Amino acid sequence: MVADSLEPGAIVTDVARRHGCRPQQVHDWRRRARSGQLVLPAAGGALSFVPLVSESSPSVAAAPSGSPEAAVVTVELHGARVEVRGTPGLAVLSDVFVALRRTRSC
Repeated sequence: MVADSLEPGAIVTDVARRHGCRPQQVHDWRRRARSGQLVLPAAGGALSFVPLVSESSPSVAAAPSGSPEAAVVTVELHGARVEVRGTPGLAVLSDVFVALRRTRSC
């Protein structure tokens, strides 16, 4: 949202309304971004990655399970935790991240 609000011609009130937030919240995030407390995404649509943390030992993680239904993807973001079981496709995982971003952005 901060990156959207910094686009040429963007109006903070419109950006906030589009994302269901108050303009004061967006102004606060912009101030934090300018002071270095928030990091904006890379420009130009560059890919970014988050660290992958495995809670199992390396030998267990390396051993393939016999069933794809046994796979579990756990996403923890901004205090929310979501577990996706089985072999989710890219669309399912994308939907999970979009939903998390929408519910935790304000």
